[in-house]
Amino acid sequence: MKYLNTFGEYLLFLKLSIGRPEKFKMFRELFVRDLYKMGNDSFGIVSIISIFIGAVAAIQIGYQLVGSLVPMYVLGRIVRDSNILEFSPTVTALVMAGKIGGNIASEIGTMKVSEQIDALEIMGVNSAKHVVLPKLAASVIAIPALVIYSMFLSNLGGIISVNFSGIVSVSGYIQGLLMDFDGFSITYALTKAFTFSFLITTISAVHGYKTEGGALEVGWASTRAVVQSCIAIIFFDFILTQIMLYK
Repeated sequence: MKYLNTFGEYLLFLKLSIGRPEKFKMFRELFVRDLYKMGNDSFGIVSIISIFIGAVAAIQIGYQLVGSLVPMYVLGRIVRDSNILEFSPTVTALVMAGKIGGNIASEIGTMKVSEQIDALEIMGVNSAKHVVLPKLAASVIAIPALVIYSMFLSNLGGIISVNFSGIVSVSGYIQGLLMDFDGFSITYALTKAFTFSFLITTISAVHGYKTEGGALEVGWASTRAVVQSCIAIIFFDFILTQIMLYK
């Protein structure tokens, strides 16, 4: 019963926070600020993780292929599809859940406990829409863009890895990267990216918005936001995979 009540509160919060901006100029300013914070400030961590994910995947999958009847150039195709279908969208989303999810929850939670949210309500402003909508709009642009960036870097990491490890020649690996590419893989990955960005932002925002108390409660709200965002990402990863890949 508790979980149904929580889910109901989440749906009601979405109804309050999603819609046409009441003051477009203010929305635009907040949107640009949040887009910069989510996108530009995350390039470093996404770059490092993506390169090493691709490099490790190439080594591990190559190790399994050594001595088998499968030609080694197929390694490039397997790593490419693994990166695009799963590693880049899911791992990037999990990283962003920890990075921006906790930040959203703590920022909105701080506004709540310092009574800034109450001040907005007194001025006749829809506080939920004011604090959530710019972040949601920014996240559905920033996270898919970072996922595309991660796809490129993870495959680049695979090339760097095989160049140093000698599992397969770079030309052979690139041959595998280019073979039998299905554009639907990109559609699938971006669908997951848009879904994950929505979940991260809204789940984190509702935890921040419902915060009561002081600094300790803000910290707990941030922690719950990250944990529940990660669980939602994994759950919807399974659901979308089942729906889109097994029609």
